[in-house]
Amino acid sequence: MAKLIIFVMLACLACRVLLRRWPWELWAISERSQAEAQARALLGVDRSARRAAIIEAHRRLIARVHPDRGGSNDAVHAANAARDLLLARLERTETE
Repeated sequence: MAKLIIFVMLACLACRVLLRRWPWELWAISERSQAEAQARALLGVDRSARRAAIIEAHRRLIARVHPDRGGSNDAVHAANAARDLLLARLERTETE
């Protein structure tokens, strides 16, 4: 059992040295990328979409799902969250 614990600790350290991230940080990145993929699918934009394309896709989606046009508040909130997530990703990549 002690050998297993030492092996896991060494594997974690190797991951940190080689990838510059702890193993549990890699899981968080994958969750973020899944959320971004869902946001892109909701807005109908591709991975390389720029700010103007994201905002235009959001505008078109809001025009379809707005409560005044027969949509729901939940759909508007989902569209806004998708737009905010993708714009935040763009800001992160522009500052790096």
